[in-house]
Amino acid sequence: MDTNKIYCGNCAELLKQIDDESIDMVLTSPPYDKLRDYEGYVFDFKPIADELYRVLKPNCSVIWVVGDAVVNGSETGTSFRQALYFKDIGFNIHDTMIYAKNSSTFPAKRNGNRYSQIFEYMFVFSKGNPKCNLLCDKKNKWAGFTSFDGKIPPVQEFSPRFNIWFYVTSFNDQSEHPAVFPEALARDHIKSWSKPGDIILDPMCGSGTTVKVAYELNRNYIGMDISDKYVQIIRDRIEDTQPPLEQDIFGQSFE
Repeated sequence: MDTNKIYCGNCAELLKQIDDESIDMVLTSPPYDKLRDYEGYVFDFKPIADELYRVLKPNCSVIWVVGDAVVNGSETGTSFRQALYFKDIGFNIHDTMIYAKNSSTFPAKRNGNRYSQIFEYMFVFSKGNPKCNLLCDKKNKWAGFTSFDGKIPPVQEFSPRFNIWFYVTSFNDQSEHPAVFPEALARDHIKSWSKPGDIILDPMCGSGTTVKVAYELNRNYIGMDISDKYVQIIRDRIEDTQPPLEQDIFGQSFE
């Protein structure tokens, strides 16, 4: 399958066209628990997960952004069932990260019994020990301090961030799609788990945020979506994107 293209079709079938162990990173958010209408489409989780394991290179990662619906007074637990299935087929659950939002689609009522839901899970599944480039932008309170005898190196100005990431969510000109995650989220993950020239796959592309940001960061991409409407949104979005920089100015080289 050629890179830097968007393919329309069922990703469970399209993934079969990708060579074994040829993908460097997967970043996607599946249409979980029928929380939103995706043009009437649903997805068959297990065959997709199986194919993702096959196509992913060793020591690489799948970033799976999901949440759970509340049905009959209980959260479904779908996200955890999916995480455990990924583990069953050979992935490590490398990290359970949180995508925290600035607001809620369904805010809590004073006479309700549940707090406002403002986060989703960002599971990092790895095939072996993942390559990574931790984002070091958490400012240290004691930067520059050292021991009295100077034998301990000074505390660095910045250290790796925590695994709860906060983003401002808002509608944009791609809001025809019901669930657009922030470009900053895609950028931070792509910088963390890939390097320039890698192949980034999003098998359920939606509005195309993953592939757009991959292109901007000088990565190759493969995008898939079952909806003709969304595929056209993605292609238009890529056409309006500036060409990639010669170097990834946001990240560092893997050691």
